[in-house]
Amino acid sequence: MAATDKRQYIPPPGGMGDLPFNNAVAAGNTVYLAGHIGFDPATRKLPDDIEHEARFVLDALHDTLSRSGLSLQDVVSLTIYCPELSLYDRFNSVYRTYFRAPFPARAFIGSGPLLFGAHFEIQAIAVKPEA
Repeated sequence: MAATDKRQYIPPPGGMGDLPFNNAVAAGNTVYLAGHIGFDPATRKLPDDIEHEARFVLDALHDTLSRSGLSLQDVVSLTIYCPELSLYDRFNSVYRTYFRAPFPARAFIGSGPLLFGAHFEIQAIAVKPEA
């Protein structure tokens, strides 16, 4: 994690540091998470199974939050992009195993095609708890 002008930058994990973005930027108590896609960490490919992809994308979000010193409970807002709105219920069945009430604010947006043929891309905003 690099710090510049009171901002902390959380780069993509192992071997992807040449990408032109960071996975998250912390500014003050707020952490802004870039779009995350559900790659299988073992193969760096998208799985064929929708539920596995949903788990991998939420796990990636969790990993970035952890590297920022936060947890999923610190998320205040999520935007989920999905090219197939028919996957809404299937995504929610996995999402409910990661988030519990009170839920963060959320948008589930029908999008055009996502990079690499992904079914989900998630952006998030998290706030560090006050000490």
